[in-house]
Amino acid sequence: MRSAVGALGLSVLLVAGCAATDGTQGGGDKGAAAAVARAAAKAEQAVSLRYRMTGRTPEEGRVTAEAAIGTEPPAVSLKSTVLSGPDRGTGEYRLVGGVLYVGSDEAGEGGKHWVRFGAPGSSPKGLKVDTGTAVDRVRANPSHESGFLGAADDLKQAGTETVDGVRTTHYTGTATLDAIRTSYEDEGTAVRQRTEKSLAQYEKLGVDELTMDLWTDAGDRTRQLRTRGIGRHGELDLTITFLDFGKPVTVQAPPASDTLDLAGELKKNR
Repeated sequence: MRSAVGALGLSVLLVAGCAATDGTQGGGDKGAAAAVARAAAKAEQAVSLRYRMTGRTPEEGRVTAEAAIGTEPPAVSLKSTVLSGPDRGTGEYRLVGGVLYVGSDEAGEGGKHWVRFGAPGSSPKGLKVDTGTAVDRVRANPSHESGFLGAADDLKQAGTETVDGVRTTHYTGTATLDAIRTSYEDEGTAVRQRTEKSLAQYEKLGVDELTMDLWTDAGDRTRQLRTRGIGRHGELDLTITFLDFGKPVTVQAPPASDTLDLAGELKKNR
């Protein structure tokens, strides 16, 4: 299911998230920095949400994605489409009842469109799939990366705008990956590790500086986040719009008749 892996790569990059800084590291407007810190802190709170993403990446070109993340019970649907190039196609993650499914619009072995990987940590012996890491990443809140904006020396408020019917305040700024990394030096080990994983994904694309635009509502929630940069193979420009928060999310498992159970297949072949 090559197209599933390609189409989902950018979404996994974005949901690698990290925690908020205190808003004092950058050299920009202090009021804007405090607002960005509040938005990043709000993103740390567990909440069900839905979002859509549009834009382009250096490796995959034009892309779109949509996701729903539920907290009680944990459930995720993350669907991503590459619109052009050799990896063109749609892929999807679904997390249902602790079981991870990966699907594609391109049928794989046995003519099936889905692969069932089982619960986190339950991959069959010899199968190199870290389901625990995958589950953690697809469940993450992508608005976490709003905290990166706090490292921008030119951080400023850019006005007020309406995003998807919600009145918001717009903040903007540019920060190097090194500056972002430095801004997290005093955070705890877990936060620094999540930050490094996220920055490593940008470095893999050849991006060393991020220009970010953040739109927050009256409750300090991120309503829209745009991230831009230049990589080795072209432009990174992704916009995530958050559609709602706190509403129930229900995700259905794919049809069993269209799903390959890797554990079962491996047992058959032993």
